Amino acid sequence: MHLRMPSIDPGAQAFLWAVVFFLFMWLGALAVGFGGGVSFVVSLLLAAAIFVLVRTRGADTA
Repeated sequence: MHLRMPSIDPGAQAFLWAVVFFLFMWLGALAVGFGGGVSFVVSLLLAAAIFVLVRTRGADTA
């Protein structure tokens, strides 16, 4: 029997990448002293851009 990783929907993968990077950017911005609201909004916008980028260009073409 050959074991393989389960298939995960590309939209779910893109969402997980966006959540991980959102948390990384938001907590990083708070750690260096940016304001809470500004860091949240900027991180949220960048996470949305990461979601779109990974969703459109992150799939394997093979």
